Amino acid sequence: MEFQELKTFVARHDNFEIRVIGHAGSRFYQVELEDVEGQRHMLTRSGKPMLFRSLDDVYLELRRAGIHRAYLVQQVPHDEVIGRETHYQDPLTSRMPLVF
Repeated sequence: MEFQELKTFVARHDNFEIRVIGHAGSRFYQVELEDVEGQRHMLTRSGKPMLFRSLDDVYLELRRAGIHRAYLVQQVPHDEVIGRETHYQDPLTSRMPLVF
């Protein structure tokens, strides 16, 4: 989902979840939107996933789109290595609410 599409989506819908995804061992973050139908859309620029170097960069970009709440999700390679499914919806173990 391109940034302009994100702005349009946010203006028209109010039932969605924004996730800021960090990968263990990486200094970069990605942004993902999950809509009410459960479809996931990665924030892209020119068709390539956008990477952010800091949470401040993420906050600035999301504020420009009119978003002020998100969840920080940390992906841990251990889950992937042993074949366990990651559980983003479990609020106590795998994500942290962000308000900016």
